[in-house]
Amino acid sequence: MEKKLFTELGLSSEVLKAIAKIGYEQASPIQTASIPVLMSGVDVVGQSQTGSGKTAAFAIPAIEKVDASLRAPQVLILCPTRELAVQVAEEVAKLAFFKRGVRELPIYGGQSYERQFRGLQNGAQIIIGTPGRVMDHLERKSLNLDNLKMVILDEADRMLDMGFVDDIRIILKKAPAERQTVFFSATLPKPILDLIKTFTRKPVNVAIEAQAMTIPNIDQVYYEVDRRSKLDVLCRLIDIQDIKFGIIFCSTKMMVDELVEHMMARGYSADKMHGDMTQVAREKVIGKFRRRGLEFLVATDVAARGLDVDDIEVVFNYDLPHDGEDYIHRIGRTGRAGRTGRAITFVSGREIYKMQNIIRFTKARIRREKIPSLDEVEEKRANVFFESLQETLQKGKFKKQDALIERLLDQNYAATDIASALIHLLTGGDKAQSSPADAAPARDKERQEPQRREQREPRERSSGRERPQRREREPRKESSREERPKWAPKPKVQGESWAERLEKKDIQAPETAADAVSREPGMKRITFGAGQEHGVEIGDIVGAIIGVAKIPRDAVGAIRMKSKHSFVDVLEEHAAHVIKKLNGIEFKERKLWCK
Repeated sequence: MEKKLFTELGLSSEVLKAIAKIGYEQASPIQTASIPVLMSGVDVVGQSQTGSGKTAAFAIPAIEKVDASLRAPQVLILCPTRELAVQVAEEVAKLAFFKRGVRELPIYGGQSYERQFRGLQNGAQIIIGTPGRVMDHLERKSLNLDNLKMVILDEADRMLDMGFVDDIRIILKKAPAERQTVFFSATLPKPILDLIKTFTRKPVNVAIEAQAMTIPNIDQVYYEVDRRSKLDVLCRLIDIQDIKFGIIFCSTKMMVDELVEHMMARGYSADKMHGDMTQVAREKVIGKFRRRGLEFLVATDVAARGLDVDDIEVVFNYDLPHDGEDYIHRIGRTGRAGRTGRAITFVSGREIYKMQNIIRFTKARIRREKIPSLDEVEEKRANVFFESLQETLQKGKFKKQDALIERLLDQNYAATDIASALIHLLTGGDKAQSSPADAAPARDKERQEPQRREQREPRERSSGRERPQRREREPRKESSREERPKWAPKPKVQGESWAERLEKKDIQAPETAADAVSREPGMKRITFGAGQEHGVEIGDIVGAIIGVAKIPRDAVGAIRMKSKHSFVDVLEEHAAHVIKKLNGIEFKERKLWCK
């Protein structure tokens, strides 16, 4: 079945706005088939594999049916496990984000009863729970089903396997007879068919058959990665595996824009493709990618539809796809025409359960791998440089520098020390300086320039200077009023905070004694108008400075992060250039100022 745009499914503007905010651009087959039927109010039996996008298929109609003015349970979603209940609740919360007054509440075993009592008393309309805990609340009279409009059984066959069939019967009997009943199940064993026959009225069957197989010559792995570390791990894997040509999939257009910006700042050749771009712009990017004018294409799922490019080494799932079909579609971009390919997926936190669903759906062997250490990355870089240097020596295609070498030997420098010093300079050990012995052997091969590789891991750099360790971020104090530092003058305009004036550069943030201690000789301190509250990390600042201002990596000294700004030490000779290049650029979704 063909997919449709969500705008074609007759949804409210609030839900469409939430869908756009999440980044979904097109409904999956199960969503396309189920949403219009569910919106009509009839009972439905949906048969689709786990991981096919069915959560949004029933969550969207459920949200649309809720009367926000009625503070009582109106939709009940039953899930087999607490993990799935939490996952469904999170999806409902995202989709109902702009529906004012609509509240969801997960109830499951292991969570505090008091919290659940409080949520029910506050009038949550969409209840997502496991059968056991729902039964507990019914027995305690804390859950009232009198106003229930819709009951949804998610993964009904799994609930059967876990022995919940009797609880389900009791819950369905207690629900109002005029409700809408929805079953979603990958399979329909006889006990489930009996429940359907007993508790539904002329249900409409919606079955989606999926090709549950993947291309066998693709090596598939996944890494469990903290969300904040994804960029560093991505760069580390690219460097250690020496990847030169690949596609990186993100779930939203905003993430595509942000990732491209970060990758370019770290020295990679990358461009983007998503639904907000015109067809002409897309074709221009695809053409450049096909000609190998780019190393990496960062894209959303819809933008990459119909993308046919040969020799793609690897597909990165930077964000986990929301269903198994999208996973198959993504990784099918590599390993074409009998070639081998690689698919690398990042999994964060509770997404591991979603990954397990994808593994079950695809019936593929997707290995869990350990993130390579910094030592492994450094060893790989050293090996790449060694091989490049060895190849240059073997070919003999370099200009002789005998006179310069003899001068150094005459000054009693050992030949091994001379060679070590040259390698030190070539690998960015000191400030970038052009040497008469400009053999640059590593540049003979694309992407094997050691200094550029060093720039790609700014947070993992090492240099002769000692750098202070980053302080642990202090927890913010909760207060109903904004705290104003003692040094900040009272605002002249009522309602304008000191932070807003600081951002306008009406005032200068003075250095504390602790800030001044770390300043090194020959360094100039620059203030950047971005800090911890903007989601900025040290690596982001270093990457921007090196990538945009194009200065040597060791020209950047100590960095001290503050809540709304940051202090960065830069060699005096580069300070004015850094300010000129970075002042006014787009940085972390805001305009950066520095002085």
